[in-house]
Amino acid sequence: MRVVYAVIAWIVAGGVVVQAASIAFGLGGMVHFVQEGGVIDKALVESRQGSFEGELGFPIHAIVGGGVIPLAALTLVVVSFFVRARGAKLWALVVLGLVVLQVSLGYSIPDAPWAGLVHGANALAVLLAAVFAALRIRNAPAVPRRAAGLHRTADATPNADAVST
Repeated sequence: MRVVYAVIAWIVAGGVVVQAASIAFGLGGMVHFVQEGGVIDKALVESRQGSFEGELGFPIHAIVGGGVIPLAALTLVVVSFFVRARGAKLWALVVLGLVVLQVSLGYSIPDAPWAGLVHGANALAVLLAAVFAALRIRNAPAVPRRAAGLHRTADATPNADAVST
């Protein structure tokens, strides 16, 4: 399960890289379109009739950021409950929390453009947390079965002689 956990954490980290590349592709194409005399207005945006190179970057950014990464982060939390390693649940929850913040900030940008500043910085936090979770799981000490609550032994039940009435 450690390998599954690490792979999912790397998927989150890779998703952040795809996010950065796709938004740079989209914005670069849009800037080039405008510099060549093109006009981007409300009518063009609402028509969804893209007419510039790089426009594919925007839907890729939306799909990966609004679906793939959150789903991977949630899966990481679920898998963390089956990984017997110290800190697995903690770091999975840190990644999920940062992803929830990231998605919230992303959807807030049209109403509060300043949120884009935090959105960009938080992307680095998501990347670092996911990479840290993936790397630390290799060497994380195992949680004993008893401490994890996964294994009950005969000495876990009270002794009839030790119980006083």
